[in-house]
Amino acid sequence: MYEKFLEEVGNFVFMENQPESADIIFVPGNSYPYMAEKAAELYRLGLAPMVLPSGRYSISAGKFSGVTGEAEKYNGAYQTEWEFLKDVLMKNGVPENAVLREDEATFTWQNALFSRKVTDQAGLKVKKAILCCKNYHARRAFMYYQRAYPETEFLVCPCSVDEITKENWKLTQHGIDEVLAEIKRIVSQFQIMMQK
Repeated sequence: MYEKFLEEVGNFVFMENQPESADIIFVPGNSYPYMAEKAAELYRLGLAPMVLPSGRYSISAGKFSGVTGEAEKYNGAYQTEWEFLKDVLMKNGVPENAVLREDEATFTWQNALFSRKVTDQAGLKVKKAILCCKNYHARRAFMYYQRAYPETEFLVCPCSVDEITKENWKLTQHGIDEVLAEIKRIVSQFQIMMQK
């Protein structure tokens, strides 16, 4: 029974879909290049005509605190997560005119909500979207973007950024801490969303 519970936790937190043709690719704000690299790969495969990275910086840091991973490749003087993610996208083959702009969000719910404002202002009808996020952030990111786009079908195409996976998260203290912290955030933030 205990092993089954752990398996269900993993299945819930680490959601993932096969990518397919969509109207847009979303990349929630972060300081890792991997999610934007994945978005660029999917763009180059022709799966969506545009990408919308989102983010100013983390509300807890109060500024863009620098690139986490591959800093030698992505070494610009970035002021926002959006600037950083746009640079990653462009260096990986996404043309500038295919990158939309959202550079005010400071946490994940704002990433989704402010992205909705951008697509609405552009007159875009988003029937199907790809969401490129951190793998153990997938459920919460999906929850927020689905709330902001209730009429949209989302395909979650996540990346592992720190070697924590659905298969191994329960084998290290770091994995356990990260995944259980994510579950707490999902529950507490979902409660707040239900009250609105």
